[in-house]
Amino acid sequence: MVPNEGSCAEVALPSERRRHISAREGLIDGGAAASDSRRRAHASITEGAALNQQKMYFPLGFPIRIVTNHASVLAAADQSWSKFMPAFDRTPLEILIEVLPDPIGMRVMPPAPTCTIKGGLIVQEADEHNFVIADLHAGWAVGRVSELTARSHSYFCYHLLEGTVLSMLATLHCVPLHAACVQIAGKGVLICGNSGDGKSTLAFAGARAGWTYVSDDATYLPIERRDRMVVGNCHKVRFRPSAAQLFPELSGRRITPRAAGKPSIEVPTSEWHDLACANSTVIDAIVFLNRGSDDEQQLIPRQASSVCDWFKQHIIPSPEFGPMQEATLARLLKANVFELRYRDLPWGIARLQQLAENGI
Repeated sequence: MVPNEGSCAEVALPSERRRHISAREGLIDGGAAASDSRRRAHASITEGAALNQQKMYFPLGFPIRIVTNHASVLAAADQSWSKFMPAFDRTPLEILIEVLPDPIGMRVMPPAPTCTIKGGLIVQEADEHNFVIADLHAGWAVGRVSELTARSHSYFCYHLLEGTVLSMLATLHCVPLHAACVQIAGKGVLICGNSGDGKSTLAFAGARAGWTYVSDDATYLPIERRDRMVVGNCHKVRFRPSAAQLFPELSGRRITPRAAGKPSIEVPTSEWHDLACANSTVIDAIVFLNRGSDDEQQLIPRQASSVCDWFKQHIIPSPEFGPMQEATLARLLKANVFELRYRDLPWGIARLQQLAENGI
């Protein structure tokens, strides 16, 4: 039995995983000879380190065990996942993170990591001191970071920890959906669209008007179910800085620093005590946003076949798990699909309220 948290016996990486990483070392180096320092780093972590702290977490309701030698890693994971409760009975994923003292002269954060995927292996590497290697099919990962990186919870969570864990979940347990999600009058509504189409804005504006908020722009469809239940992170909302023009409560908020990626304002939903939130809902309708149309504002039906490829583009390719993911996606697409052509936010909220209440 794995203890839930606290100290544990020292953990060394099993020999099977040492061989697995060693066999793919060329992927990390892009086919070129590794530097001496990088060779030493990879050799050391695959030989096993004194990782004597561990804790179980449940991101999106799925179990994951994090094992490390540094309290900052668990503090960062607490920041990301402490509010999630167990919801799915699955074998825990596992991620081992070794933290080493900062190299002499290191005073600035590393660059944003590069991501390489080959087969079932994903490598997130910022530099020779900060990297994570994950086997998406086996559900485990190992990594090494500097103390500076481990203590910068924003960088470590966003670039290394959360991305690695969500990639494993999105291969083994879920189909990832680039969509916001709300519950309106007891009906689950998936709000879809490309970046900048206003998914988070509509979801939050609707939640302020009485909808139940489930997620902003990333929702997950669990595999091995017969219904259309989805899960999300209802504990945080991410906005583009321009959203402050629509929502006065965002004025003066600090923009979350990132080494790369779109700037955002991130706010815990716990700050709004009257905001209804839920970690999951069952989807009754799928709505694609179209704010750029000059046509009349309207909600029009669409064929599920016309949006299937759009959903597939966000799935991590996997010959082993692909058929199961596509079957799961087909289950979702039995819901009614619509296109919402709108320019006025209050009109869009009222129209989706009508859809949920009347089915039209």
